[in-house]
Amino acid sequence: MDAFASFFDSQSASRNRWSYDSLKNFRQISPLVQTHLKQVYLTLCCALVASAAGAYLHILWNIGGLLTTFACFGCMTWLLSISPYEEQKRVALLMAAALFQGASIGPLIDLAIQIDPSVLIAAFVGTALAFGCFSAAAMLARRREYLYLGGLLSSGLSILLWLHFASSIFGGSAALFKFELYFGLLLFVGYVVVDTQEIIERAHLGDLDYVKHALSLFTDFVAVFVRILIIMLKNSSEKEKKKKRRD
Repeated sequence: MDAFASFFDSQSASRNRWSYDSLKNFRQISPLVQTHLKQVYLTLCCALVASAAGAYLHILWNIGGLLTTFACFGCMTWLLSISPYEEQKRVALLMAAALFQGASIGPLIDLAIQIDPSVLIAAFVGTALAFGCFSAAAMLARRREYLYLGGLLSSGLSILLWLHFASSIFGGSAALFKFELYFGLLLFVGYVVVDTQEIIERAHLGDLDYVKHALSLFTDFVAVFVRILIIMLKNSSEKEKKKKRRD
């Protein structure tokens, strides 16, 4: 509780210091790290394009499923086991992992297109806005200010995994699923902030592995997008049910 209190206290104090000039102040981030961040976010954008291509391939040929999920994890593991000096190979593995990830969530995207395509667009725009805002907040905050949240987020993630494991064995309920959905969204939004600050701090210490850093942000983005999309689909289906009852 003390950690959360200090987090919100620092937020209220930082609001008083913010101005238009502070929004442009990246002096605490060295030019080398700024260049590294540009590489990271450019690679992230390419990975998102590859993921969209994977989802499109699923819509065309219905390739998404358990095999693509295992292929995605395999590419990620292979990427992390390779030396950072093999840059082209690691970038190719990242794009392959993103492609398989897109195919894996392809069934959900296909369902969203069948129900209401506008929900898919709104979910992606909402995810991009949330990701951009929390990433910017992490960049503009003092160095290492939010890194202490990593321990809390890891604990929350372990709780989420145990809940999911228990519900898969003993059976879940609608309330538990809703809790997992919203709690998971909160966790991964927090990971966007923590991972961004960790990337900046590692870059200041000489770790300029932009492929691995882009992979971390990509997994955060996909996790947030999937949960926002499911929430919006549930809300849309509930509205349709209410309309049918009224008619």
